[in-house]
Amino acid sequence: MQKTVTISFMLSGILFNVCLIASNLLETKVIQLWGITATAGLLVFPISYIINDCIVEVWGFKKARLIIWSGFASNFLVIAFSQLSVHIPAAPFWEGEAAFNFVFGLAPRIVVASLLAFLAGSFINAYVMSRMKIASSGRNFSFRAIASTIAGEGADSLIFFPIAFWGLIPPPELLIMVGTQACLKSLYEVLVLPLTTQVVKYIKKMDGQDVYDVNTSYNILKIKDI
Repeated sequence: MQKTVTISFMLSGILFNVCLIASNLLETKVIQLWGITATAGLLVFPISYIINDCIVEVWGFKKARLIIWSGFASNFLVIAFSQLSVHIPAAPFWEGEAAFNFVFGLAPRIVVASLLAFLAGSFINAYVMSRMKIASSGRNFSFRAIASTIAGEGADSLIFFPIAFWGLIPPPELLIMVGTQACLKSLYEVLVLPLTTQVVKYIKKMDGQDVYDVNTSYNILKIKDI
């Protein structure tokens, strides 16, 4: 496997990180559309799973592992700097502290929920995508993308919501939110699948890569193995 970074891979990694950070900030708002309750992160977060699918499909699990950990590090740094900013005294004349603290002053449980859910969901998504590609000899990309997203999004929602909102949102409503988020995010994947398929085909042709993870270690800690 080539240990090089192409422009398309670099841009995919950047977009992955941007979507992840944006979605985590948007998770602080609970929205309701047509009677469906969800968090505003729903608008952006599924894109990170679509990018994850593209990275695994084109460059393989090793490259996806690198991007996932870079996303984790980026998110952690944003949270760390946000907490530092929250705890630094505001200027006496500034009137936006309450709003700033509401968005950036995440409770420890929200931070833990977000980071754990991201790692579990992203790696499950990448693993399922990788294994299914080998098993299908590279066929049925659409089915593999949807199946891996359902697995990853399901794990993400099952971890994030109970940790983040238990005791704050009634259990029945919380259960509905878990199912709703997982279903809507997966539906998001289905709706943009035609575009995703074309993007994957284009990148494969442009980069000349179509990696199969044969004899690849799925140890998520082997970051140096790229």
